[in-house]
Amino acid sequence: MPLPPAPTKRAALLSPDALDAPARPSHRGSRRSGDSRDDASAKSGPQPLELFDNLGTEGGGGTENTAANTRPARRAKSKVAPAPTSNPTPKLSPAPTPAAVSALVSAPQQPAAIQVETRVPTPTPAPAPVAAPQAPARNKRSKSAGPAKLFVLDTNVLLHDPMCLFRFEEHDIFLPMIVLEELDGHKKGTTEVARNGRQTSRTLDALAGAQDADIDKGLKLDTTGHREAGGRLFFQTAPLDYSLPVSLPQGKADNQILGVVQALRNEYATDKPGKPKQEVVLVSKDINMRVKARALGLAADDYQNDKTLEDGDLLYAGSLALPADFWTRQSKTVESWQSGSTTFYRISGPIVPNLYINQFVYFEAPGEPSMYARVTEIRDKTAVLKTLKDYSSGKNAVWGVNTRNREQNFAMNLLMDPEIDFVTLTGTAGTGKTLMALASGLTQVLDDRRYTEIIMTRATVSVGEDIGFLPGTEEEKMGPWMGALDDNLEFLAKGDGGGAGEWGRAATNELIRSRIKVKSMNFMRGRTFLNKYVIIDEAQNLTPKQMKTLITRAGPGTKIICMGNLAQIDTPYLTEGSSGLTFAVDKFKGWPHGGHITLARGERSRLADFASDVL
Repeated sequence: MPLPPAPTKRAALLSPDALDAPARPSHRGSRRSGDSRDDASAKSGPQPLELFDNLGTEGGGGTENTAANTRPARRAKSKVAPAPTSNPTPKLSPAPTPAAVSALVSAPQQPAAIQVETRVPTPTPAPAPVAAPQAPARNKRSKSAGPAKLFVLDTNVLLHDPMCLFRFEEHDIFLPMIVLEELDGHKKGTTEVARNGRQTSRTLDALAGAQDADIDKGLKLDTTGHREAGGRLFFQTAPLDYSLPVSLPQGKADNQILGVVQALRNEYATDKPGKPKQEVVLVSKDINMRVKARALGLAADDYQNDKTLEDGDLLYAGSLALPADFWTRQSKTVESWQSGSTTFYRISGPIVPNLYINQFVYFEAPGEPSMYARVTEIRDKTAVLKTLKDYSSGKNAVWGVNTRNREQNFAMNLLMDPEIDFVTLTGTAGTGKTLMALASGLTQVLDDRRYTEIIMTRATVSVGEDIGFLPGTEEEKMGPWMGALDDNLEFLAKGDGGGAGEWGRAATNELIRSRIKVKSMNFMRGRTFLNKYVIIDEAQNLTPKQMKTLITRAGPGTKIICMGNLAQIDTPYLTEGSSGLTFAVDKFKGWPHGGHITLARGERSRLADFASDVL
């Protein structure tokens, strides 16, 4: 018996008896070469195709459309066809017995193993562990149940996310002609909307210019490299017959889109040759548009792909309360050691899988000593906890500021740790976000010389009417937006001046001002900050793309602090689930050099604290 060939990437999916089989093209190669696939299908026998189709319908997931289900069958044919020519002594039996066929069908769902097993006289069941990695690969693209749908996109979806065309998995997309007209009207300018409009136009041009692209039959969305998009893109190439209520003006763009949705719904209501029955759904970020669509009996939905979380209450809080019986359960397995003034605990148990790196844990029980720690290591089924520095005591004051509650102490430990490069702080008004960030920044810039200067910026989104153009330099233009900076600097300068008198306070204030630079976000692209302490205030008003632009400005030795209140979002079309601050908190969760904490209790004043709760 000849030696088996060298293992390949797919070797783990084959049974031991299949090692004599000839080499076969990979899934990706067979998907690209449609001609070779068709030639192989003409030579293959009906029996392997029948077995594969049977398994494909059982384990392939009924959520994919018909075209998606036929692709694996074509790949199976190309794999079976070369077998008789490559082996000098064919092993394929002329007529497999019913027992052999039933044994193959009942075997684990593994196409590669089944195709080879039909060539041996005595079928050997494939190893059980082989089928384990196969399940997620099949269901990776289809998350929704039911047949493929036809989504009609509103213009605001394309202007909100230029990559939305590739976010609908196996479903098809339809663009009315009025959407292209509106897209053309928004492409001029330097705003985020204009940039997204231009990017969408370039994407549409690339899809239309792909090889073998046919607009009448629909443009395949995976031709530009986005393999996760399995549907097609259709344009309105002919007038559609629809009738809307007289109360809806016919010339308005929104109403024309509603008419297109109505016409498509009628057209795809029944099965026709070349046009299978499909559900037509309007996707729009405009709430009134969706309300009008539902009033007309049309299916409408919001664009959900931009939302990091469905509910803001699910956002990672950064801290976790240990159960009351924690030490009782850990009494026999806990390890502890001390390094200087810091104590470390190595714990195990069912709580470990729920922990993240740099997450804070605390134990508070009546009659027992409290414990506040941070997770510094997670390995296998154990985690290491490191006790915190207490910044609530006067000896550990940071630029004259002491923490007043548990969450503020957690936040100060993150802000003062040189190993933490990225910190996110969320909380209601008056929780001390800006004050703590500035105090820790001044200490590390002026006292520790860890950073060269503080750079502060914020999203310039007005609560009410805009005040118009502002004169002066970049820093002077940002002055009206930096009222929070001035208020906190006044407090910090007053507390640090001590008994130095008016001249001493003026000198201290001048020194502080010289180390703080106020920058506009509009001019951040292309910059690199080296050894800077960057504070991004009102980060809840940033989109995920803007947040990425700012965070990627960080160079070696730079620390970035993002602060915001998710209950005070002023940017249109932005919610708690789609805010850039929520995006950053969720993506940096568990990173060894990043940390987050949600500040729960306001410390500004009893008036502000009460107003946050009742108003």
